[in-house]
Amino acid sequence: MSWKDTAEPVLTRMPAVRRPEGHVPFKRKLGWTAGILVLYFFLTNVVLFGLGGESGDVFGQFRSILAGESGSLLQVGIGPIVTASIVLQLLGGADLLGLDTQNNPRDQVLYQGLQKLLVVIMTALTALPMVFAGFLSADPTVASNLGISVGMLEWIIFAQVFVGGILILFMDEVVSKWGVGSGIGLFIIAGVSQRMVGDLITFPVVSPADQWGFIPMWGRIILGRTETASPLTPQGIEDILINEGQLLALFTTVSIFVIVVYAESVRVEIPLSNTRVKGARGRFPVKLIYASVLPMILVRALQMNIQFVGRIMNAQWAGMPTWLGVYDSDGNVVNGLFYFLAPIQQPQDWMWFVGAGGGNSPLEIMTRVSIDLTIMVFGGAIFAIFWVKTTDMGPEATAQQIHNSGMQIPGFRQNVRSIERVLDQYIPQVTVIGGALVGLLAVGANMLGTIGDVSGTGLLLTVSITYKLYEEIAEEQLMEMHPMMRQMFG
Repeated sequence: MSWKDTAEPVLTRMPAVRRPEGHVPFKRKLGWTAGILVLYFFLTNVVLFGLGGESGDVFGQFRSILAGESGSLLQVGIGPIVTASIVLQLLGGADLLGLDTQNNPRDQVLYQGLQKLLVVIMTALTALPMVFAGFLSADPTVASNLGISVGMLEWIIFAQVFVGGILILFMDEVVSKWGVGSGIGLFIIAGVSQRMVGDLITFPVVSPADQWGFIPMWGRIILGRTETASPLTPQGIEDILINEGQLLALFTTVSIFVIVVYAESVRVEIPLSNTRVKGARGRFPVKLIYASVLPMILVRALQMNIQFVGRIMNAQWAGMPTWLGVYDSDGNVVNGLFYFLAPIQQPQDWMWFVGAGGGNSPLEIMTRVSIDLTIMVFGGAIFAIFWVKTTDMGPEATAQQIHNSGMQIPGFRQNVRSIERVLDQYIPQVTVIGGALVGLLAVGANMLGTIGDVSGTGLLLTVSITYKLYEEIAEEQLMEMHPMMRQMFG
């Protein structure tokens, strides 16, 4: 009796959003997408009941790629979904599951049920240390007013965080089945865009941290309301480029937009002809970023989980060896193994030559940069390969899809094997190159900084997902205007 036979009664009974039975009109898809987006923003503003005022964001700089909001009902964001995807990517890439999700409907159902079960487990495993390790502290006053113990109030906070994680799981499923794009991508775009726009136009009257946005700050600099050091001094260069001026962040943000849009347009187009309709031709594009930038979420989430474990060890293990990690009063790692495994998040993490670097030596800083770059480049390539394989974007699965649509490559025999041989010349190589390139861009953007401190990975994800969402909307509109094309291409 295989594990599939044992787990099938549980996995096939996991709650799920019902799929549409027929074609969903484009306007209705937009309505579902907009409704979920409004619900997402509403839930990020629902504060956890009973939370103490000294609680901080355990995810820190990773928040931009995990969506959600610290201290809200969506505290964990898409973190459990991403962590579950990492586990399935590794198991699927090593072929340990024995699931044929391409040709076997039963295995497809089991895979989806397994993914959902893992998300539920990861939500609980993420919420437990957040609450009971002191990252989300309960307010004793609230517990006293309710007549319950602080421990009971902590379980109430845990229940709220857990429910929020389950809600975001089903919100993602609603968008994937009834809306446009995916819920994960939509939530990342929403969170990053909110932070970027806020950092551009924020005034202290609407900012509890008494911060000025990029545009108001430059108005103050030009009018002489904000003093900066002479641009000819190292401190002046840091003020203009990094601190108050943020010119380096603006340059990086614009550059990432241009590079990603250009990379999305770089492709190898394989000509296709339709065997059913004479004269009908098309092209199959193999883009430079073939696996998209979504595998970068997996790499960064892996780093986030490592740092999460480090913070838990620091909070619970008073005698933790210094070689593992040294943390300051704010909970930030400043030395040790966890320091070298921590990604570079901003220019202040490595620019020792302008007074930044956190007090670490140039050798320590460059070692950390080298490790981060190695993890992102090689990790991006590896996870891109796993992503292509598990999402049926590989040569074999894609050749089968092209053949099933009635298309063929002119000059080659009309069978799946011929199409696969042609695709095999491009897809594996482009997948590796594209994954490594995205990892390199993510590290470079983090090192130079971005508007809103959304991190390079968050900015890359936002631009790429927005571009793909635009393409999907254009395709939906085309199918809506020409129903025959929807019937032809499924």
